[in-house]
Amino acid sequence: MLDLLTIGTVTIDLYYKGESITEHDGRLELAVGGKYFADHFYEGLGGGGANVAIGVVKAGLKAGVIAKIGNNPFKRLILEGLDEAKVAHKDLCDLEEEYINISSILLNKTGEKTVINYRTPHQHIIEKESDFEKILKGKNLYMANLSKVALTERIDILRFAKKHNIQVFANLNVTDCRRPIEQIMHFARYVDVMIINGYEYADLIKKPYESIDFDENIVKKYAPFNEDDLLVITDGKKGSYAYYEGKVYRQPAVKTKDVVDTTGAGDGYTAGFIASYIQTQDVKSSMKAGAEYAVSIITKLGAN
Repeated sequence: MLDLLTIGTVTIDLYYKGESITEHDGRLELAVGGKYFADHFYEGLGGGGANVAIGVVKAGLKAGVIAKIGNNPFKRLILEGLDEAKVAHKDLCDLEEEYINISSILLNKTGEKTVINYRTPHQHIIEKESDFEKILKGKNLYMANLSKVALTERIDILRFAKKHNIQVFANLNVTDCRRPIEQIMHFARYVDVMIINGYEYADLIKKPYESIDFDENIVKKYAPFNEDDLLVITDGKKGSYAYYEGKVYRQPAVKTKDVVDTTGAGDGYTAGFIASYIQTQDVKSSMKAGAEYAVSIITKLGAN
């Protein structure tokens, strides 16, 4: 039995970093028809499902991932990467002939990223009724950002997990957060711990990000979630916040001057938080664990 089963994506990430990749006013300066040479290149695993599973394994727990893997030249790299990370995937991941998920990541001098991703659209996690049995292999479930999977299908998966008393952690994508709040409340009713960032939350409640004081009890003020469930908001350099049973928790970001690559910081926080929360059920210590693992990710190339 796995401590955590993640449902999400597994990607091949191709990283490029170099002096020729310049920027101005927050945008990269790349000429149409131009050719640029990177000083550093790195290839690694990415994707919300893989990143969180790998982080949880590094914390000493057993984790596996449910994801699509394309039957293409990248398959070997993905399977070898999961094996090396000791993430369970056999009988969990489906091989699909026409599927591909790959990201090219351009890094500026300070490690901030610009990501160009392609993935096959309109995916299904549950192809047949027996696929639900995979979910029973984990004591806890994390559903990552799955923008290409229908919300109704994701709700069916979470409903099945809750029916079998599996603790559910989840993330939402940008498209989800722009839906009518009633649709997301139907999703959230099957989630024990929701982890999203501050801008996503602002989209969710249809308020400007700048107008939200996250030090307030935003669950009570805006009432988009049940106070008996745990809401965690990550807010970059400002740290993170949590709201549970009427209490507000705050965790400052862990400082570092050695930022190399910010890719995977959000997934890193999620992995550190989940691993700690599974073991302790303590909000405050789990927020600290999330912040510490996130900063360890950004001090090196790659999301893991």
